[in-house]
Amino acid sequence: MAAVPVFEEFEPAADCDCAGCAHRRRAHTAGEHPSAQGCRRALVVVTAAGVVLGSTAAGATAKNASPAAASSGERNGERAVEPWPSTEQGGTAPLHGPAGRPATEKAPRRAVTRAEIINRAKTWVDAKVPYSMSKYWSDGYRQDCSGYVSMAWNLAKNEWTGSLAQFGDRITRDNLQAGDILLFHNPADPTGGSHVTIFGGWTDYTHTYYTAYEQTKPHTRKQATPMAYWNNSASYVAYRYKGLATGTGTGAGGGQREAVAFPGVSRFGPGKRNASVTRLGEMLVARGGKRFYREGPDPRWTEADRRATRAFQRAQGWRGKEADGLPGPHTWRLLVNKQGRTIPAAKPPGKGPQAGTPAFPGRAHFRPGRSSTYVTQLGKRLVERGYGKHYTSGPDPSWREADRRNVQAFQRAQGWRGAAADGYPGPETWRRLFS
Repeated sequence: MAAVPVFEEFEPAADCDCAGCAHRRRAHTAGEHPSAQGCRRALVVVTAAGVVLGSTAAGATAKNASPAAASSGERNGERAVEPWPSTEQGGTAPLHGPAGRPATEKAPRRAVTRAEIINRAKTWVDAKVPYSMSKYWSDGYRQDCSGYVSMAWNLAKNEWTGSLAQFGDRITRDNLQAGDILLFHNPADPTGGSHVTIFGGWTDYTHTYYTAYEQTKPHTRKQATPMAYWNNSASYVAYRYKGLATGTGTGAGGGQREAVAFPGVSRFGPGKRNASVTRLGEMLVARGGKRFYREGPDPRWTEADRRATRAFQRAQGWRGKEADGLPGPHTWRLLVNKQGRTIPAAKPPGKGPQAGTPAFPGRAHFRPGRSSTYVTQLGKRLVERGYGKHYTSGPDPSWREADRRNVQAFQRAQGWRGAAADGYPGPETWRRLFS
């Protein structure tokens, strides 16, 4: 009979009052390796032979038990209960009942909307909750990354990276919406790289960066993060909370409502005929695309569908492959949720593409030492749009550092970073600023 592989995982400090976990918390505070103390749980991988492990696994667990935990955990035949440590945030308490025991063995999932998840996540961002694997915040949740997600998802107890997946349905990264999570669990060494973040929305149409809510050192933060994370990016898996409630509210951090799932790119394009094409056309008509259809929309894909889709994509500021007239997950989500910009009305005959928007005068006008009426025009528009906080006087014709910093603030508000947010206006910055 083939040997059954067995591996052990060490849970982070959880809602447990056993002496082993008490030892682990003390060891963590002292800087020792977390595997030296605490509860160990033998997870058995069963081979194709279908072997059922019974007393063997239990014996292996007993064999690996920490002697220090056993000796300190019993006094005169009774287990000693370690008191919860006090913190700089005040006295801590377990989430449910005495000594951290959950209210029930299998607590039901609590319904929560996307907006509620993001709003709950923001409470820790605002409070700048310090990171800790052994301390608990005033709301009863552990101050590490998985405790943060447990709080945001409103779970009944503190989970960890090894158990969060059971509370979610696995999804593709293209289908991520606000309130979903990106989870990396390292079973070989849970404390070595395992992490989880809350997805808050894409920063722009490229889908290379997203707004991440996460609990990390030194405290909870919200910031633009490369997909899926700075380290071990390929190992992060996207999950959606099983108890998600549909609703119309969205969080300010880029949240979307629960909507009809994207049917897939294979449903659209020349030769396609299905109900999804009809639904797409109806949504495009409702968003200003009626002029593209002489008849329909109907189940048959036509050039009218492609032109209306492209018009909607270009209305979002997308260009190139992002505006090819074929709907992807992002286009579909904006249409279903009635978000994004509506297709603009057709321009009257004789009006050029820049009607109503001043033409971009060129980059050379916006450089140190340059002076022109275009700089004044730019500055006044920045003030009108609410991006003039760096002006102490003016705006005036001379290009100054205050102009650059205000432009940069506007560019960053578009989700741009790096060279795209250097504070010097280009054609796209100009178009968005004056549109």
